[in-house]
Amino acid sequence: MSKFYKNKEYTRRTGSSTLQETIKELLDFYKLTPKFNETQAINSWEKIMGKPIAQRTGRLYIKNKVLYVEITSPPLKHQLAMGKSKIIALLNEEVGSEVIEEVVFM
Repeated sequence: MSKFYKNKEYTRRTGSSTLQETIKELLDFYKLTPKFNETQAINSWEKIMGKPIAQRTGRLYIKNKVLYVEITSPPLKHQLAMGKSKIIALLNEEVGSEVIEEVVFM
């Protein structure tokens, strides 16, 4: 049995950290966390809104905590505009931080 296993349970060496902790430290050190969270929010658009809405969505980008969404269907644009606050809440919840404060449908 390896010296790193104790009762068939893995124990970490002193001074070691998980991959998740290491990536978070790296993002914080290089000040990439906000951009990473923005990218994560954009990439989760289809998951949150569903495939039919994602198919009618053109370009997505975030600038100064405002999400700009290009919608190809005018009726859909109107429906989504009615639920802006819900969309903002869902995207921020998915990311785990307040990345978006406003949504603009174009």
